[in-house]
Amino acid sequence: MTPSQPAGPIPALRDRVERAVRAQQPFASAFLDRIRDENPDPAGGVLRDTYGAGENRGHRAMADAARDSGLEVTTDAAANTYARWAAQGGDGRSVLIGSHLDSVPRGGNFDGAAGVLAGLVALRALRDAGLRPLRDLIAMGIRAEESVWFEVSYIGSRAALGTLPEGTLERAHRIDTGRTLAQHITECGGDPDALRAGPTFAPDRIAAFLEVHIEQAPVLLETGDALGICTGIPGNVRYPAACILGRHQHVGTPRRFRHDTAVAGAVLAVELDRLWQRLEAEGTPAAITLGRFHTDADRHGLTTVPGLFHFSLDMRAQDPVVLARLEAELLALVARIEAEYRVTFQLGARASAAVGPMAADIRDDLAAAAAHHGVSHMMLGSPASHDAAAFGAAGVPVGMVLVRNENGSHTPEEAMEIEDFMAACVVVADWLARRHCQP
Repeated sequence: MTPSQPAGPIPALRDRVERAVRAQQPFASAFLDRIRDENPDPAGGVLRDTYGAGENRGHRAMADAARDSGLEVTTDAAANTYARWAAQGGDGRSVLIGSHLDSVPRGGNFDGAAGVLAGLVALRALRDAGLRPLRDLIAMGIRAEESVWFEVSYIGSRAALGTLPEGTLERAHRIDTGRTLAQHITECGGDPDALRAGPTFAPDRIAAFLEVHIEQAPVLLETGDALGICTGIPGNVRYPAACILGRHQHVGTPRRFRHDTAVAGAVLAVELDRLWQRLEAEGTPAAITLGRFHTDADRHGLTTVPGLFHFSLDMRAQDPVVLARLEAELLALVARIEAEYRVTFQLGARASAAVGPMAADIRDDLAAAAAHHGVSHMMLGSPASHDAAAFGAAGVPVGMVLVRNENGSHTPEEAMEIEDFMAACVVVADWLARRHCQP
């Protein structure tokens, strides 16, 4: 049998795969406890800082668990971690199952890490079920997905694929240390010079990329489904360090003479929210977020008209046409506010990420696996960005499973239930067994 002729195991074998996955629950619980306990944050939540001590501990935990599982562990020039179950023969392409191991400050324990663990669980279970891989199956622990640290999306995955924008290694600085991305990668055992030379994985060497991730909105809780079979990942346009310039003036200055940046910022926020409301009324998925939003701390005060206002902006949509519309409407709005309030916008550096489509055949296979195993599920577009989008943008067939999570993510209150997570692992392992393994 070759990789182009999938095994398609009979129902008895599929049930054996499920039993093997369910038997991995103690391993899964222990891994989640380990990465939580090793990364305490005195302010609450976990702190697995990108290209820092916390993320390093997460990657060490993954590597230790993989070696204990009999998997071959390697790293690449971006310091991503790979746990490989090697095939005998095959067509030279690999299947990757993974996610990221970093977190936002005071984040939750499951965001990203659950997807890395799902890859390890699936490989252990398939081997225990007596299957053999038709091509290399690799659990991947990805660096630097959380863009809050360097204000660049998908650093680890795009570095591995060779699609990191030129100059990012030198231009991107970590927001707290001020050191460059290249310096941080070197400190974590990576090799920026090798990254500049070419990708770790040329996209045509990857047969598929699969990611498990907690849902980052309460839709599955609302519907009562354990899993969402992802239909797409939004692209985004970001302005991480925008500002509005006006004039600091006395509090008694009449309105007609003012260049008030706080009012201009408020109008921006209200009008962007109205734009979002119009999109929702049309049934068009999108999201608009003003993250940083404040007057200048060095000059603001009770008796001063603010002459400087800082903000960050993230706009996202699952359709590139909608994303382009969002940006066009933003620029028109900025021009109108500038004229009306006598201020100047400096949007600063623009960052973006492409819309991440799901491969239809993988999506349908995952839904069929959930149905076979009696797992309640729905088709669901992700509201958040994920590494799978970087693989999809590079031309890799991708699939994604979202796990019910009551309290969202980027918070210590993430509430993924282990039963839901194990159901996701069953779906992933079933897909791998039918498409990339043989008895």
